Amino acid sequence: MYDHYATEKLIDLWLSEDIGACDLTAQTMIEPDEQGHFVMNARESLIVSGIEVAARVFRKYDATLAVQVHHADGSRVEAGAILLTVKGNARSVLTAERTALNLVQRLSGIANETARYVAEIAGTRAQLIDSRKTTPGLRMLEKHAVLCGGGLNHRLALDNGVMIKDNHIAVCGSIKEAVARVRRKLPVLTKLEVECDRVEQVREALAAGVDVIMLDNMSLPDMREAVGIVDGRVKVEASGGIRLTTIRPVAETGVDYISTSKITQSAPAVDIGLDEA
Repeated sequence: MYDHYATEKLIDLWLSEDIGACDLTAQTMIEPDEQGHFVMNARESLIVSGIEVAARVFRKYDATLAVQVHHADGSRVEAGAILLTVKGNARSVLTAERTALNLVQRLSGIANETARYVAEIAGTRAQLIDSRKTTPGLRMLEKHAVLCGGGLNHRLALDNGVMIKDNHIAVCGSIKEAVARVRRKLPVLTKLEVECDRVEQVREALAAGVDVIMLDNMSLPDMREAVGIVDGRVKVEASGGIRLTTIRPVAETGVDYISTSKITQSAPAVDIGLDEA
């Protein structure tokens, strides 16, 4: 779920940021023709994400490097698993090392955290979805990591769907008016979602003909009442303050989707290293 052309442009930026004018350490210490054989290994149990992009980092910096991926994105591996091997010019490997590691550590961390949330709501009808609260420049790949962990993607960007929030409603005067304005111009296959923080707004949104209703920071009793009002006519999303410790009761209210920024904003990086083989 990421575009290779867009990724190549990102890799150029990442490498430029980390290298600067040159890798002073590698160029002063390692001879130009010295060769190396290195393995990228998991130092803890994890779900792999970003490994193919990490391989592209090495290849982009030096096309002569021989890079082999051993576990695909989405794989669950144990500590000690070799994720990738890279052979060739030692200067090149060590110059690109940090960029490649940073990426796969971050994305695998998101995949791991996503999987924890998905496991917490197993057996309910609810599905976990992400948000637009991602690291600037990394949204495409962080949302890919969510998929690797078993979650689903919400909007990729503002042009992927309409989300009517409280400030939009305030400008338009009502949910009914906001929806009417959108419907006059909305592409026919594009979803329209409205954010509701009160049960009476759920009734108004349903009457206005939206596709998805978001229950924003509602109490559990209000969520259950809202799900009953909707009665399966449209999809219902719960959002706002969702944490690992609170997601299960939310899922048990009967909502279709639960969105949280915690799986992207608060996911800890995992421990992955690059060592000489």
